[in-house]
Amino acid sequence: MGSWYHAGALRHGPPPLELAWMPGIPSDVDASPASPFHAADWLVLAAYFGVLVLTGVLVSRKPASADAYFVGERQMPAWAVALSVLATALSAATFLGAPQQSFSGDLTYLSANIGGILAVLVVGWFFIPVFYRYRVVTVYELLGRRFGTAAKMAASWTFVIGRVFANGSRLFIAAAPAALLLFGDTGLDHPEHLYLAIVAVTVVGIIYTLVGGISSIIWTDVIQIVVLLGATLAAAALLLHRIPVPVGEMVSTLAATPFKDHSKLTVLSFSLSPGASFTVFTAVIGWTLFNLAAYGTDQDLAQRMLTCKDAVRGGRSALFAILMGIPVTMLFMVIGLLLYLYYRRPDVMGASAPTYPVKDAEVFLSFIHHEMPSGLRGLMMAGLFSVAFASLLSALNAMASAFVNDFYRPIWKTMPDRHYLLVGRLAVVGWGVVLALFACGCVSWKNANHETLIEFALGVMTFAYSGLLAVFLTALFTRRGTAFSVIAALVTGFAVTWLLQPPVWHDLTCWLFPDLGTHRGWHGLVLASPWRLLIATGAAFAVSCSAASPASSEAISGEPAP
Repeated sequence: MGSWYHAGALRHGPPPLELAWMPGIPSDVDASPASPFHAADWLVLAAYFGVLVLTGVLVSRKPASADAYFVGERQMPAWAVALSVLATALSAATFLGAPQQSFSGDLTYLSANIGGILAVLVVGWFFIPVFYRYRVVTVYELLGRRFGTAAKMAASWTFVIGRVFANGSRLFIAAAPAALLLFGDTGLDHPEHLYLAIVAVTVVGIIYTLVGGISSIIWTDVIQIVVLLGATLAAAALLLHRIPVPVGEMVSTLAATPFKDHSKLTVLSFSLSPGASFTVFTAVIGWTLFNLAAYGTDQDLAQRMLTCKDAVRGGRSALFAILMGIPVTMLFMVIGLLLYLYYRRPDVMGASAPTYPVKDAEVFLSFIHHEMPSGLRGLMMAGLFSVAFASLLSALNAMASAFVNDFYRPIWKTMPDRHYLLVGRLAVVGWGVVLALFACGCVSWKNANHETLIEFALGVMTFAYSGLLAVFLTALFTRRGTAFSVIAALVTGFAVTWLLQPPVWHDLTCWLFPDLGTHRGWHGLVLASPWRLLIATGAAFAVSCSAASPASSEAISGEPAP
């Protein structure tokens, strides 16, 4: 599983003090950095962007068709696709948020990888072969074959709306350190700096996406993941150097540090609490469903697997991405543990303990800002931008692909292929503008769940995933469903997920049952996001299957390709 969905993580302890304009960015980040960016940092960043441009020029050629632009003529090697899937699954939210998870909590987030592995095995066995059998460009074309054009368009719109929220929020998170780099502040006193940073990141992403299509993006992602790993390894090495005790003593200290009813090094939790996001039970059930939706129904990730030569290689790329993601996620979590020792254990640090305060939220950004030496700070920013651009580029291409193949081409069916290629590029620009506008709107966003923006950015796709997964399961494994029931199921998934959000659920139950009494815990019941996804998917699946398909319709998983 990519480490892209730890949004459901529960914040342990009292919530940190955060900036009013941006949940998730700590108020202790200095607007006038004590360690400003120097020439060496700019040189490293210039080298990073130079390598990206050179890679794009060398590996891309002008796409001759829309198929080449969106699926790379299905000639991409599985190992490169796997790295691209991994880079896409990560984001600026992961880069900054995964260390926060272990800094303020434990390692139970890693258990969610159990669900990721189970899910990609199912996707590789049942989903991907059908996608290749019908040679779809977007996975929603499969629903069009099964239920009709209206169902395909509804599913594609569901994906697009969810992707605008998810990637718009991720773009906002990436813009904060970009503003710090460009203007020396995160936008607290000068919100216009944040707006300009959002525009700058978006423009770079749009230009690169326009150049060479999905093939260029995949090879760029390979470079991005190398930069990311280099940056995180450098950060871990610096922390190990700064903490003045042997590694064995660090491990024993962390093992002896209590957290809830276990230690900070706990990986597997058997808690039965419905509000616990990362347990063995949520991993096997909820996070398996999440990853089924992510790898089997989300065009942003599934598009990568459609660029391989055949279904076997496509399935392998998903499995390789999951397996490679485990040590990458572990690396981020280790950094969080080291940051805990660095900032929260003066008994370990001794005279080397930092004297300035730091909040749990975005602790990694504070460390980069205050502690990184010149040059290494530039590498860390390059690593941060690498995951930001990887998720942005993939989203732009996937959304453009969905627009052209699911909306535009069915209406204007007889246009030459170069026309669809032009429309696809215009769609990239259009969706880039939409993402930037949503990101700018997040400057004044207030999350009613009192979650950080990172949690929102990584959890918001559950609104779309519940309905999408339900209708794909209906299409692949049943002989039921119509276009109307599919559309109703997609709406049901959104509605049920919204109703189960903690503040909505609390207000709804208080209104419906004012005399129930909060002492029973009914009003205050909080379901973790994996359980919310399970309930919403189940409800949507019931609606999707509520109507019988025409007599001639069959489950498409066993049909021969036409």
